[in-house]
Amino acid sequence: MSYGSQRGSRRSSGRGRGKIHSERKRKGQKHRSGGKYLLEKHETPAFEEVVEKILDRLSKLAGQTFAFSPFSQYYDDWLLSLKSVLSEFESNPAVAVDEEFVEVRLQVIAEVELKLAERKREEAVLEEATRRLAEQNNLLIQTDTGYSHSTQKLESQRNSEVKRLTRSAHDFEEELEEATQIKASVFSPFSRRAKANKITEVTRKLDAAKSELESAVKAFEIEQEKLRGEYEKKKQAITEQVQSLEQKIGDLETDGSVEDRRSACEALVNTVKALLQRKTPLQ
Repeated sequence: MSYGSQRGSRRSSGRGRGKIHSERKRKGQKHRSGGKYLLEKHETPAFEEVVEKILDRLSKLAGQTFAFSPFSQYYDDWLLSLKSVLSEFESNPAVAVDEEFVEVRLQVIAEVELKLAERKREEAVLEEATRRLAEQNNLLIQTDTGYSHSTQKLESQRNSEVKRLTRSAHDFEEELEEATQIKASVFSPFSRRAKANKITEVTRKLDAAKSELESAVKAFEIEQEKLRGEYEKKKQAITEQVQSLEQKIGDLETDGSVEDRRSACEALVNTVKALLQRKTPLQ
């Protein structure tokens, strides 16, 4: 009897402890469940925090620069990042955008897309301008080379012709010298007349040779001036083309989208701030 009573007492005692433990467990679960609810509620960011985050991200996008030309290769990724930032902002539970915000946002995005599309078309010109610049530079080299060859050829012709005419004139000078040294009998009119005729004939030939030499030199000088004038005119036209193309390429190699993208981000920043003011209750 005593054994049975003790056994029953122990069983009764165990059931009591189980009941207490069960109640504590339920209380603990309830407490933890309430803590989880409080934690989830605490994790939901405030509207001001979400605004601060998007303003920071828009500021970074506004200051983003692209390293290499063509810069248009980065435009699509930049636009995607911008739209993702806005989408994340608008889909946040703490945010409730209004019609005014959506209208301004659509307008800003449309405008920056239009400007960047125009920049893409401008950069397409860069490739053509670069090709034409290479052609003009090659043409400039060919022009210099051609002028040098033409000058050398003309100089060679001039030297050869002047040498021939100078030798001819020199021969006539020697012949005239010989003619003047011919001894004619003072008693023979025929001899004196023959000498005079010889001198006159050689002198005429000498004068003609000198005149031809002078004309040849002058003709080569005129030809040289003409060649130089044509070369300089052609080179000037090519040089102007090269300078124009270099200026165009230089302008396009600068990322002109910086201002467009910065303005778009600033407009969106102002739009977000305006939304914050509209949604913030007056104190």
